[in-house]
Amino acid sequence: MCQAREDYGRRGPGRRAPPPSSPRACVKCKEGSAAVVIRLGDAFCRACFREYFVHKFRAVLGKNRVIFPGEKVLLALSGGPASSAMLRQVQEGLSRETAKRLRFVPGLVYVDEGAVCGQSPAQREESLARVEAILQATGFPYHLAHLEQAFDLPGSVLRRGPRGGSKPCPSYKEAVEDFIQQQRQAAADGGGAASDGAASLPRRPAQLRTQDVPEPAGGEPAAPGARLPAAARTEELLRLFEDAETLTAKEELLQMLRTHLILHTARTQGYTKVMMGDSCTRVAIKLLTNLALGRGAFLAMDTGFMDTRHGDVAVVRPMREYMAKEIAFYNHFFGVPTVITPALRAKRREKTSIHRLMEDFLLGLQAEFPSTISTVYRTGEKLSTAPAEASSEPGAEPQRCLLCLCALDTLAEEDLALEPTLIAEEAAQRPQEPAGDGCCRSSPMPGAESRAAFLPLLCYSCRLTFKEMGRPDTLPPYVRSEAQRRSRRAEMKQQIQEFLLEDDDDEDPSES
Repeated sequence: MCQAREDYGRRGPGRRAPPPSSPRACVKCKEGSAAVVIRLGDAFCRACFREYFVHKFRAVLGKNRVIFPGEKVLLALSGGPASSAMLRQVQEGLSRETAKRLRFVPGLVYVDEGAVCGQSPAQREESLARVEAILQATGFPYHLAHLEQAFDLPGSVLRRGPRGGSKPCPSYKEAVEDFIQQQRQAAADGGGAASDGAASLPRRPAQLRTQDVPEPAGGEPAAPGARLPAAARTEELLRLFEDAETLTAKEELLQMLRTHLILHTARTQGYTKVMMGDSCTRVAIKLLTNLALGRGAFLAMDTGFMDTRHGDVAVVRPMREYMAKEIAFYNHFFGVPTVITPALRAKRREKTSIHRLMEDFLLGLQAEFPSTISTVYRTGEKLSTAPAEASSEPGAEPQRCLLCLCALDTLAEEDLALEPTLIAEEAAQRPQEPAGDGCCRSSPMPGAESRAAFLPLLCYSCRLTFKEMGRPDTLPPYVRSEAQRRSRRAEMKQQIQEFLLEDDDDEDPSES
């Protein structure tokens, strides 16, 4: 109970007095006062924190050595903190005059997802204008894409591209030496030769003023004030997401369409690498999320530094060493602009997705135990892509999933828990046949046939997600056409297999 003369400011006998707040010194320069404490003993001033942040980005690229000088690299920007910080690091790396200057040719791509995130056309226009202002300020070539344009993608985006030409790829050291020699030769020859080799040399940001804004679905060039796709395509996209039964399926569907749009942009524009802005926090969340979604065989590709599942275009994640806290402080201290797009929303708040449940779980643990995210991340670094790339036949190219392009992990279905699921689904899809002659029996439903035809083309995780995506006829045309192509090839291969002669060990080679 309250008392009239009770002193609420007096400490009890068991309470400890709070330590006096005194400014901590920077652990690097020992002179400036600390402005940010990354971990328990890592306190940096602003200048040292900036050098630490920049050095980590360059160290990640230098340690892996997968981006060669003069190579075209596409930066996938979402407008969020991680991708915006990644863009700033590339800008600073290209503007340096030292020998440590970045030597690749960057480009930018932004995918507008406002249609499925609840934004009105006016809000989408406003977000696009803000993003385009940021992209234009960099001076890099940029490409704007809308999620509705996924319905115009070709079926080849779902096929693995060739890794490269017949010419062997030189080592990283040889590539750097050749690049430096080309620069010296171009400088010695003068302006004419320099202009001839300008396409293969990275230029300064101030000189890059080209842009590429894709046309809408109808093929007509978009007006400056109406750059959004046609309303019919937007309705078709919304119908696709509304048919998805769960928010988890919508999250996976959004990620699939976004990846295919970025991959198609990289291939058509000649980029061989794509930079994603996945932070250490995001990688740890994705690792546990994909494990819960049945993608345990592909964790190394989904969360590793380099993802080569697409063949001709490799995905790299240079921001995977940064915690979300570091990125937030860097953007705040040095004024990195960001554009936040709302996330997918469920009709009922309690019906959330596996992605958000895992994110809330990990971030809650991180608040109590600060080493949770780094522990999960370091554990994921020990994974290897070799088991996922293993083929059922030695020397043969593994069959790949229709949606995620990973090697199929359902070839030996008797070893998986998927077989009872398939048997139950096939029984449910089998049509009811009334008594009578064959001409009076009902024919199978076409929707069931198309859904059953998709399952052999998908990996275990994509099968589980595909069951919650609604009717297959609402999928984009490029997915359906590629599924039909693969099904026809499988049927043709099976028909040809029946006419192939098998080797007989008992047959005498002399008899012919």
